[in-house]
Amino acid sequence: VTGGAWYSDQDFESEFVEVLNQQCFKFLQSKAEAARESKQNPMIQRNSSFASSHEVWKYICELGISKVELSMEDIETILNTLIYDGKVEMTIIAAKEGTVGSVDGHMKLYRAVNPIIPPTGLVRAPCGLCPVFDDCHEGGEISPSNCIYMTEWLEF
Repeated sequence: VTGGAWYSDQDFESEFVEVLNQQCFKFLQSKAEAARESKQNPMIQRNSSFASSHEVWKYICELGISKVELSMEDIETILNTLIYDGKVEMTIIAAKEGTVGSVDGHMKLYRAVNPIIPPTGLVRAPCGLCPVFDDCHEGGEISPSNCIYMTEWLEF
């Protein structure tokens, strides 16, 4: 299925997605930096380094880098890719009904993280994060021999 914010004339806009990735991460990094510079106690610093998906969405909208209207779900998709890349972590907190960015009394918060150690090459392999890993087997419709992610990774 093609369409949505990531496609233009049925072509996937990888450059657009990459720019959004960079800008979302930059916003979360600046939030973390501001928290560190506040010189508060460690718990306050940690808590203030989080941003809601609504805050990230608002930041991206204010930048004006998108010609299409992005939804919160679109931004959460981008934030999820940053989680899979190990650059961001997410936590879910309880929120009052009606709070901006909350859904069913919960709110997703994100923050930039620095990995303690660089991941090993095996962790970087696409299989470790593949959403269809459970369906992947040799001889099946989804298999390592016809995997576009593995081919792309090996060419990298």
